[in-house]
Amino acid sequence: MTLAQSSNLGRTYTLVAIKSFLIWTFTLAVCLLVIGFPLVVLMATVGFLLSMILESIMPISAALLVAGSLIGLNVMAVLVGASVLTFKGIHPNQVRWLSWLHGEADPLQTSTFAACPLTCEMKD
Repeated sequence: MTLAQSSNLGRTYTLVAIKSFLIWTFTLAVCLLVIGFPLVVLMATVGFLLSMILESIMPISAALLVAGSLIGLNVMAVLVGASVLTFKGIHPNQVRWLSWLHGEADPLQTSTFAACPLTCEMKD
């Protein structure tokens, strides 16, 4: 009986870890595209210049080499970051700034309309 319970707990932990890894991967990829847009523009500029320089030196397609390297570097950075956060045991539910991911509303202020004192019930 104990063996069955321990294997069930191991399977549950594995599923939670996989779910956490996938959520972290999605979150870090979105953050890289949205928040890291200036970084993406800088990488594209450096990649363009590097491919122009390498085209005169190497007989193979330098643009393909540089683009593949940059995309691979970004994918590896996201996967390594998600792996580190997952193996440290940090679940996305524990991070306060990820409330948008869970659909939880965090209103800073509530709206009060001009006619509200006359028509709305006031809660004090």
